[in-house]
Amino acid sequence: MYDLEKFNTEGAAVLRSRLLTLTAAASWADALIARRPYADLDLILATSDELVLRLDEQQVDAALAGHPRIGEKESAGLVAESAARSAREQAGMSQAAVSVQEGMARGNAAYEERFGRIYLVAAAGRRAEHLLELLHARLGNDPDAELDVVRGELARITRLRLTDVLATPSGR
Repeated sequence: MYDLEKFNTEGAAVLRSRLLTLTAAASWADALIARRPYADLDLILATSDELVLRLDEQQVDAALAGHPRIGEKESAGLVAESAARSAREQAGMSQAAVSVQEGMARGNAAYEERFGRIYLVAAAGRRAEHLLELLHARLGNDPDAELDVVRGELARITRLRLTDVLATPSGR
């Protein structure tokens, strides 16, 4: 298990490499490591949330490079572990009706045209139809407001992934 003691004592380079498979924002990983030791999991998660919510736009975009589009079958360019994790998180999309999958593909294109980045949403446990509804609602945001929404979604995803790594035997 990647328990609290191991998290606090792991070599910085090894831990950084592991963290970057969760969220590919170097400033987040570096700051999370620099603030060690942590007294408990809640403090790690709260610190992670704070750091993600303060990422600058460049670091948000770096983090998004580690995420496939919602509903995308191929995860080209992603580390195998990251691709598998994203596939599990987006399981609801793979079971969606063709019309919903096609709507998501069109929505992804419209989102990227409007905001210049992929549509990111914490998909774990959400129905495909709901993910599509959220996408349509977010298309109405102004770019600054949407960047804040993206940070919030990235914080949720990072929290779930970090919790999984710290609660799963062997940290997988």
